[in-house]
Amino acid sequence: MNRIKIILSTPSLSFALIALISFTSLTAAFIAEGLLELEPCILCIYQRYPFAFGLFLSLIGLTLRKKTPIATALLSICGITFLINSIIASYHTGVEQHWWTSAVEGCSVVFLENSHTKSILENIMSAPMGDCSKIPWQDPILGLSMANYNIALCFGLFIFCIVSAIMVAKSKQLHSKES
Repeated sequence: MNRIKIILSTPSLSFALIALISFTSLTAAFIAEGLLELEPCILCIYQRYPFAFGLFLSLIGLTLRKKTPIATALLSICGITFLINSIIASYHTGVEQHWWTSAVEGCSVVFLENSHTKSILENIMSAPMGDCSKIPWQDPILGLSMANYNIALCFGLFIFCIVSAIMVAKSKQLHSKES
């Protein structure tokens, strides 16, 4: 329990953990796409942005970790970013489970047409994309999709970031009173 308190109240450790988890999540997504040949849908792609933003913010946080107000603000923004990602993943889960139809444009399979007449950029932008309502991979034991796991991971990161922001701010207040 004491180690958890130390991690939560030490900006450099919190930012390092956020950076590591964000980087690992992005790497896993690219491995699933590249090596396992799982086609991401547009909602899968949208779920990558908060990880990239969280990685960016945590690297800034590592640089500015000694400036407590900035570190606290960056941890809070990271928390909100991961909460948003959890909401996107929840929405994606609803689409996968056919609880609702996606209102997100491009949330269906796109087929290439006349690819020989398109530029390289046009081919990249019009590459096949997975159907948001189809689950490309499910955990064989629990039956959970990647979106399901992303809900839990990102909501956990949200809580971690907010608790860390509070503890970092309190830690600064304690050090100020002692001086």
